[in-house]
Amino acid sequence: MLTAGPVLEHDSVFPARANIEFVQVKDRSHLMMRVWERGAGETHACGTGACAAAVAAVLNNLAERSVTVHLLDGDLDIVWDTDSNHVHMTGPIAYVYEGIWSENE
Repeated sequence: MLTAGPVLEHDSVFPARANIEFVQVKDRSHLMMRVWERGAGETHACGTGACAAAVAAVLNNLAERSVTVHLLDGDLDIVWDTDSNHVHMTGPIAYVYEGIWSENE
């Protein structure tokens, strides 16, 4: 992942670069996912990517419409509702980093 992530991010098929999700289907209700975000490298989680991975797994008949996506910083529960066609994500939030932005430096 640490080798393929930057290669895929900068591939010419993605002129504006790309976020890359690496997903392993453990079973029909559990996905393992690692995230490579453009300009940032590996990150601990990506809610949008987890939702997209869940939908892709369902569309490829690899998972049910309710799955848990396991990420480096925790698990996200994703449900693709059949009635509304909306994707719902539930999971923890965490304070991870702190920084100071200075335009003078």
